[in-house]
Amino acid sequence: MLAKMFPDRITELETLLDKTTKIYIDFANVRPWSGKLGWHVEPVRLKQLFDSFDTVRSIRIYNGTLIGDQRSEDENKTLTKYYGADFVNKPVKIMQKSIDISSIPIDSPAILKNFIRPSLLRQLRVQDIEYINRQLESLNKRGILYIEDRKCNFDVEIGRDMLLDFERNNCDSYILWSGDSDFAGPIEQLLKDGKKVYIFATARRIASELNDLVPAGLHIYDIQKIKNFICWNKEMDGPAATS
Repeated sequence: MLAKMFPDRITELETLLDKTTKIYIDFANVRPWSGKLGWHVEPVRLKQLFDSFDTVRSIRIYNGTLIGDQRSEDENKTLTKYYGADFVNKPVKIMQKSIDISSIPIDSPAILKNFIRPSLLRQLRVQDIEYINRQLESLNKRGILYIEDRKCNFDVEIGRDMLLDFERNNCDSYILWSGDSDFAGPIEQLLKDGKKVYIFATARRIASELNDLVPAGLHIYDIQKIKNFICWNKEMDGPAATS
């Protein structure tokens, strides 16, 4: 039904997917795009879309599990069901970072340097640092002495899988769902070796290091073009939403 409603989009995808293709989805990176897009990427619908093209050899999705969080665990059960062996998963690391300023002078940046990049910290005035520290002091008085920082990065795994697929000559084209600068190296190498590489992302979610590779042959595809194929059902536009 959607293919009939949006034939130009299907034709466009057929042009992109004219050779054997592998797709790599950094879902932890993709999920936050909803804030900018105003809609959500539904991984099951995404897989259904690309499974309909004969040239797509695999659709691999990478996502962390927040142990003990029912929503996270349920999400990954769904990904396991639909992606099977192409679902790459590991636990989300939770790191506790201290915001306890009781042992430092009020004008000290000792705590702030753990959260603020040095280039920005150097621009702050003493009174700025004092102000922020007093806000932390207020949190401390309420019993908040640390914050939890969650981390689950799949850049190494995705970069490894892309290069392994290249070494094994598993495909001619690569589609990466991520705008992370850490992929610039593997992508640059693939382009030098004559492979087609596409970044599927949205505006302002692509690192400058990736944009710099466009003259070298990197293609960037705006996923808003295929919103109705991959968004939550209730977010579909126009007639598609009620069909």
